[in-house]
Amino acid sequence: MLPTIVLVGRPNVGKSTLFNRLTKSRDALVADLPGLTRDRHYGRGVGASQPYLVIDTGGFEPKADKGILKEMARQTLLAIDEADLVIFLVDGRTGLTPQEYTIADTLRRSQRPVLLVVNKTEGMQKAVVSADFYALGIGDPLSISSAHGEGVKDLVELALERFPKPDKSDRQSKNDHPKIAIVGRPNVGKSTLVNALLGEDRMIAFNEAGTTRDSIYAELERKGQKYTLIDTAGVRKRGKVFEAVEKFSVIKTMQAIEDANVAILVVDSQEGITEQDAHVAAYILDAGRALVVAVNKWDGLKEDERDWVKKEIDRKLQFLDFAKFHYISALRKRGLPELFSSVDGAFKAAFTDLPTPQLTNVLSDAVAQHQPPISKGIRPKLRYAHQGGVNPPIVIVHGSHIAGVKDSYKRFLEGIFRKTFQLVGTPLRVQFKQGNNPYADKVEKRKKGEGIVTMRRRKTARRDELRKKKEVEKGNKKR
Repeated sequence: MLPTIVLVGRPNVGKSTLFNRLTKSRDALVADLPGLTRDRHYGRGVGASQPYLVIDTGGFEPKADKGILKEMARQTLLAIDEADLVIFLVDGRTGLTPQEYTIADTLRRSQRPVLLVVNKTEGMQKAVVSADFYALGIGDPLSISSAHGEGVKDLVELALERFPKPDKSDRQSKNDHPKIAIVGRPNVGKSTLVNALLGEDRMIAFNEAGTTRDSIYAELERKGQKYTLIDTAGVRKRGKVFEAVEKFSVIKTMQAIEDANVAILVVDSQEGITEQDAHVAAYILDAGRALVVAVNKWDGLKEDERDWVKKEIDRKLQFLDFAKFHYISALRKRGLPELFSSVDGAFKAAFTDLPTPQLTNVLSDAVAQHQPPISKGIRPKLRYAHQGGVNPPIVIVHGSHIAGVKDSYKRFLEGIFRKTFQLVGTPLRVQFKQGNNPYADKVEKRKKGEGIVTMRRRKTARRDELRKKKEVEKGNKKR
């Protein structure tokens, strides 16, 4: 399971700014206004040595006894219960406050590992700013600037070093035993679908949202191939998640997606495609998991209603153009063989081996067809490509001036690679790596050589100038 890091602190210390920095997103609202964040915000940390989950919380007022502040404090306490590690954020410009003594005491009682982080220290002497916070008695403070990114990378690596890194051999072994996560909003028919695939009533299926609370793993053998099905809790819109046990279900679902190879996103055709469906789909995409979309309860729609749902899918889920959509009825077990066939195809695509010669040839053809646009007067040169990973497939393109490659051109290459290698059902990552100049050493030596020659010429010219000056002075004396 992925490590879970929770951001805690009083209002307006920069928790949401740090959350956006860690997730490389703008999911959390940020403004110079205390109390802007109220409910918990979940995200996937990126750019570190290993993936992790991060939770943003509202301003923590431990002694609040009524109103919204009390509810925000309750939400923060629930988040702390979910945490594998807590980042206690304080404001270096405001300094230590009495409220932070109370928060520190609460964190000590939680018995969770805590990192004390002093934010907003850009342009200040770090040692001086952090000195007062030793009084909290919860470890050495680490100074950062979440707005400018100063010290954030070191903070993340320090937080993650206590957690074991994922075993690469275990990642490869998943190729023999696919794990399939069934995800979606509450009451869209996830448990009914799992029961239909298993051929028995293993999961409780009831016409009430929130029946499933935890992620349930079930083994399945089909045509000689073993599978693990993961039935997950429904992910509600954040503002409608009230019960404490349901709060835990959200992070369990996110961890199940990370643990799976393929996700089946179940949507309710009778309710249409909602914003929350798109939100869950985006998280699956960010996690890099292969995806199949099951549009459930299709048998209950009339022809004109079906046309409307398909238009909604084209409009709201167009970013899932790599995935296959199946219109099914889990209750009546219609459309399931085709669904499972697409799951097998998506799983195979996620672990496809992409030979370096073929990747390089496809890259050359793509560049010949459409060259990268010129950026700052220089056209990026893309030389060769190789595979950098699986689940999802990663293609690493080497070249020069790659910082100038536009996102639109990156999407163009993704489409070319996907079409050529028939990667249906899985996301594809294209990454760029700056190539080394094989003549860099020679150029450097030449520059140094030119520098030495220039110095010698200057010295010679100076000597000639002094000699001529002396001759002139000597001639004047003779006169």
